[in-house]
Amino acid sequence: MRFLMLNWRDPKNPLSGGAERVTQGYLAALQARGHDVFWFANHFPGAATEENVDGIPIRRGGDKGSSILAARRWYRQQPPFDLVIDQHHGIPWYAPWWCGTRCVAYLHEVLGPIWNVFYRWPKSVLGRWQEGWTHRLYRNVPFWTASSCTRETLLRHGVRAVELIPYGVHTRALAELEPKPLGQPLRLVMVSRLAPNKRIEHGIRALRHLRDRGLETELTIVGSGMLEPLLRRLVADLGLTQRVLFTGLLSELAKDDVLRRSHLLLHTSLREGWGLNVIEANALGTPGVVYPVAGLIESTLHDQTGLVAAAETPAALADCVQRLLERPDDYVRYRTAAWERAKTFHWSQVLPPACVWLERQATARSRSKT
Repeated sequence: MRFLMLNWRDPKNPLSGGAERVTQGYLAALQARGHDVFWFANHFPGAATEENVDGIPIRRGGDKGSSILAARRWYRQQPPFDLVIDQHHGIPWYAPWWCGTRCVAYLHEVLGPIWNVFYRWPKSVLGRWQEGWTHRLYRNVPFWTASSCTRETLLRHGVRAVELIPYGVHTRALAELEPKPLGQPLRLVMVSRLAPNKRIEHGIRALRHLRDRGLETELTIVGSGMLEPLLRRLVADLGLTQRVLFTGLLSELAKDDVLRRSHLLLHTSLREGWGLNVIEANALGTPGVVYPVAGLIESTLHDQTGLVAAAETPAALADCVQRLLERPDDYVRYRTAAWERAKTFHWSQVLPPACVWLERQATARSRSKT
């Protein structure tokens, strides 16, 4: 069978992130099962129009305002596809109305308040309105997502069928959970694009709270992005230059080493589809302390595999960290439960049933789109 993934970004895009990593995982698995796969994405400066990335054919065309038309032009020149996967990131590809074959919608998260972070009024209001309108427009198209929070929102918006398929991770859980006593200096880590919706500044301010309480703590920030200069300035203003390390982008091996050595992962996003790096950290024996937002409340189970803060504030985040320092037995319990649970999210567990579902969609009867 032939599968096409439509996604604004591909793995080589400078702005690629977790969505592209899991997309690559699904397409590689379908390819390994003998299917033909293609990935159409926006063009970006310096990119080739056609390229194979780890064996997956990538085709690029257009930009934010023209890639849908570019995708249609390219599509019409191709042999027929059995399934088109229309991946939404705030705005869809409207593929059900031009692909002429079976189509599913793939959604990581409903952006909702994230529109307010990247756009001012009235664009932010229009963005949120069109997102809800789009879901109603797609109501008869099968959706696929990883988060039950996202699923519930889509159902409220009128979508009729939403399949839950968890994200997988390449990170293999440690063969044995090595000792890592919780003590000072406490090693904290954040792994993220340095973008406004990730709220990395909250982790930095939480570190300031902890140090003001007399707790020896340090923070490693793994990732790069547009906000790095502002975050570095905040670190300097708060007197934390010697306590915060910016590593930039790291190889998977180097990132895993940082996660393994850290005591806790902090995650402060405004909203997440899931929070892949939480499970990656868990697999390496590092529990998470996260904000109480969609996605993160599923990747971290409160008081089981880590802690969910009482509020979306640096002080509440610091409270959770301090609580664990005062209750080291809880830390050991969270580490063990998180490590065991992470094993169930390895790609080897996730991909087979996901591929079966996609293959079923590729052979299902066509559905009405309105």
